[in-house]
Amino acid sequence: MSTTLRPIRHEDRLSLVEHLDELRKRLILCVVAFSLCFGLCLWQADVILDVINRPLEKTAFKDKGNSQDPFERTAAFQAQLRASSVASAVAFEELARAAEDSATRRNYEALAAENRKVARSVPPQEARRPVTLGVGEPFTATVRVAAYGALLLALPLILFQAYAFILPAFSREERSVALPLMTMVPFLFIAGVVFAYFLVLPNAIDFLQNFQDDNYDILLQAKDYYRFAIMVLIMMGVCFQVPVGILALTRLGIVSVPQLRRSRRYTILGIAVLAMLLPGQDPVTMLSLMLPLYVLFEGSILLASLLERRASRREADEWQSADDADDPEP
Repeated sequence: MSTTLRPIRHEDRLSLVEHLDELRKRLILCVVAFSLCFGLCLWQADVILDVINRPLEKTAFKDKGNSQDPFERTAAFQAQLRASSVASAVAFEELARAAEDSATRRNYEALAAENRKVARSVPPQEARRPVTLGVGEPFTATVRVAAYGALLLALPLILFQAYAFILPAFSREERSVALPLMTMVPFLFIAGVVFAYFLVLPNAIDFLQNFQDDNYDILLQAKDYYRFAIMVLIMMGVCFQVPVGILALTRLGIVSVPQLRRSRRYTILGIAVLAMLLPGQDPVTMLSLMLPLYVLFEGSILLASLLERRASRREADEWQSADDADDPEP
């Protein structure tokens, strides 16, 4: 068996063993790429954890005045302690400047310095951080996040190997349809992940972590948070593949553009059901998922319509050229 990968054409005829050998080589390449990316992500685990924890910035403990949440009451007490210490330091500094006796001035300056020290020692209000409950959870959670990061980094090569294995089965006409659509997949996936990270995830976490917080001592477990965040990012990247599916159906003639336009009501219902099944069944997450999906659906219809018009115009030009070639010259 050959140890190198060679390009395979549609006309080539390979045996089952040769197909399995090619699949084995491509899987080995994918595993090697994933392992290298996993090692890199595990090395930079602190950076990755900081990035994935950043959507929690909106969940800082808020001073609501009459909040019953002990964490928010502690945060309010700390903020009040810091403010009163700063005010006391300023007052003692003014008294020290106004004092005529040097001993009294030194006492006021010492009190001002002590209050400044207290104000600096009070921790600032920060966002909630995930907590770990098991002995090995810090390690397992870090490894899990590093594995997801490695998968994201290795995804372009994995998709390329999948395309390279599948494309020889397509004819030249089918390949002209499949290649542009497959090229869109990684870009749309990245766009979905970026959209979820900056818009969907922070708003969903802010709503869920502050919902009925007067009745709960809310602790955010690392295992559950990372699972929720990764699932939202991945599912949003997958949902952003809607244009690829719609364009494939229209280009292959399975569904027409008018049929898609007539099915808008059913599409909205389907998008709502899909958003309900995805992680985070709260109204904020559902709306954040539904709106971009519907915009992608409408944009896909518009793009499919433009491609259909271009194909019809090209076909008409070809027919006109054929008629001109058949007509004898006078």
